[in-house]
Amino acid sequence: MTIRWGIIGCGDVTERKSGPAFQKVENSELVAVMRRDGARAADYAKRHGVPRWYDDADKLIADPDVDAVYVATPPGNHLEYALRVCAARKPAYVEKPMARNFAECRRMVDAFAAAQVPLFVAYYRRALPRFLKAREIVYLGELGQVTGVSYRFAGALHQGLDPKALPWRVLAEHAGGGHFLDLACHTLDVLDFILGPLGQVRGHAANVASPYRVEDSVVMRFATDSGALGTAHWNFASATGADQIIISGDKAELRMSTFGNDPVELHRPEGVERFDLPNPEHIQQPLIKTIVDELHGSGRCESTGISAARTSAVMDAALVDYYGTREDGFWTDPEQWPGRRV
Repeated sequence: MTIRWGIIGCGDVTERKSGPAFQKVENSELVAVMRRDGARAADYAKRHGVPRWYDDADKLIADPDVDAVYVATPPGNHLEYALRVCAARKPAYVEKPMARNFAECRRMVDAFAAAQVPLFVAYYRRALPRFLKAREIVYLGELGQVTGVSYRFAGALHQGLDPKALPWRVLAEHAGGGHFLDLACHTLDVLDFILGPLGQVRGHAANVASPYRVEDSVVMRFATDSGALGTAHWNFASATGADQIIISGDKAELRMSTFGNDPVELHRPEGVERFDLPNPEHIQQPLIKTIVDELHGSGRCESTGISAARTSAVMDAALVDYYGTREDGFWTDPEQWPGRRV
C-alpha cells in the first residue's frame, strides 16, 4: 500500500529538503499541496509533478486520496493544523520546532494519543547516517563513561534585517521566539537522541545587537541522563561562525557539527578516527522513510510528538527568564518580557 501525502504550507523548506522525498521514498507518494496563495500552490504542484493543489487546508485534509499530512507552515500554525488533521484521524508529520512552546506541544500529543493516531515531527537528524554513527559510538561505550558535553554556535544572523519587515523566524507570534527556536532545537534534539533526555536545564537569554524583540543570544546548562554535565551557547549576532558539539568521555571524545557536512571525529589518546557520512540530497528523506515504514508496520520512526515535546520543554526552560513565562499567549505582549531590549 502506498502512503499518499498532502502538504500544508509548501514553502522553501519543502522545495528540496522534504517535498521531493515524499516522491522518492518507496511506497510513498505526494498527491496534494496547499498554500493560501493559490497561484503559488498551483506553481509548486506543476513544478513538482503533484496532481492536486488547494488554497484551503480543510479541503486538503478532507481529500479522501490523502492518507497523511505534512504540516510545513511556521510554528505559529502547527497546533491549529495538527489538531485539524487529528480530527480527520490522519497521521501528521509536523515541521520543527513542533510548536511555539511546550504547552502547545502537550495539546498536540494529548489529542493524537486520545485519537490513537500517529504524530511525527521533522527532527530529521535522528535518521541521518552521521548522527546514527555518533549514537552508536556512545552506545557501544567507545567514549567510556560520558563525563561532559559542550556546544557552541555562532553566526551573523543579525545582519541585513529591516526592522520594519522582519522575517517570521524572529517574530514570537509566528516562531515562539527567535533563531534559538528555529536552530537550537536541532542540536538539543540530537543530544536527546544520542544521550537521552536532558534534565536540570537552566538558561539565560538576551538581545545584545539585533533589531528585533526576541533573543539573539542564549546560554544554558543541563545534565544528561547518565549524570554528565553540559553547557551550550548560541550567539546569533556574531561576526564569525561556529558549530561544534563535543561529547567527552573518560576514554575518548566525540566531535561533530549540527549543521555542517564534515566528518564525525572520534578523538582517542592514540589518534583521531574520522567517519565521512555526507548528508543525502533531500535531507529529510531518511526520516520520511522511517515514517512510511512505521505506517506500513515494518519499522519505527525515532522522531515522535513525545520526543519533540521534550525538546520544546528544554527550550522553554532556557528562555523563561527572558520572556517571563512560556505559557500560551506570551507572544502577544512583548512590553512585558523582562529580557526585552528593543
